[in-house]
Amino acid sequence: MKTDLSVQIGSLKLKNPVMTASGTFGYGTEYQSIFDVAQLGAIITKTVTLEPRAGNPMPRIAETPAGMLNSIGLANVGVDRFLSEKLPALANLNTRVIVNVAGHDKASYTEITRRVSPHPRTDAIELNISCPNVKQGGLAFGTDPKITYEVVKAARAVTEKPLIVKLTPNVTDIGTVARAAVDAGADALSLINTLLGMAIDIESRQPKIARVLAGFSGPAIKPAALAKVYQVAQSVDVPLVGLGGIMNWQDAVEFMLAGATAVQVGTLNFVEPAGGLEVIRGLAEYGSAQGLSRIDELVGAMVPIETV
Repeated sequence: MKTDLSVQIGSLKLKNPVMTASGTFGYGTEYQSIFDVAQLGAIITKTVTLEPRAGNPMPRIAETPAGMLNSIGLANVGVDRFLSEKLPALANLNTRVIVNVAGHDKASYTEITRRVSPHPRTDAIELNISCPNVKQGGLAFGTDPKITYEVVKAARAVTEKPLIVKLTPNVTDIGTVARAAVDAGADALSLINTLLGMAIDIESRQPKIARVLAGFSGPAIKPAALAKVYQVAQSVDVPLVGLGGIMNWQDAVEFMLAGATAVQVGTLNFVEPAGGLEVIRGLAEYGSAQGLSRIDELVGAMVPIETV
């Protein structure tokens, strides 16, 4: 049996559940000479802000056992060049394009959402309220349910495109923040963004990242990410997009069983640029072997262990 890999994220239909995580795939054009990017369910662009950003000082990337640290600082060309150069370059790309946006206050989130929303290549918006790498916004927005609600509600008021809110794991109760985002109008949630981490060079005694603290990603964080997806799936009734340490199709199946409708691959793109295609192939083969008519039959289908 051939399994239908298509999934639905609100009103957004994807040909398969595999996306690329923001910040790991450039603006969507950089990988097109390496493999057929259109085979992916969606690409999520590098975060765009109102003004161009140079990002954080070097060094801002460091490898760790089973993971990596990054403190890029949302370096991007700004919304003007994004709209005039980056999105038009994706005009003929036959897959979904989700624009990841970030701001430093509610007004900037609202304005950038308003500006990118009408573009014909913006199929959906991912609201980044969870990045831990900048001094303003980011972590503060995503850790406070009240502020989360206000920012998401403001963005919701200026767009009819599907709105995905990206959650930070660096909170005590992620379910409360998730419910605030949904109550404010989020069509879906993506989780998790990076954990906070750091590393020190013991010879120089200096931090390996200039700003000391950084976002920690890669296979080492998968158990934490999986737990957060499961917790949020018990708290809200909207589609979830799972990410955090997904390096193969087996990882993707775990996230779907825990409650995710779709997944994002991030660090995998640095290790194996076409790794997302292997995840898609693996899901197709697994679905057929399991006799699934649709891959979304896996969503939330984890079987609990019976205890006495």
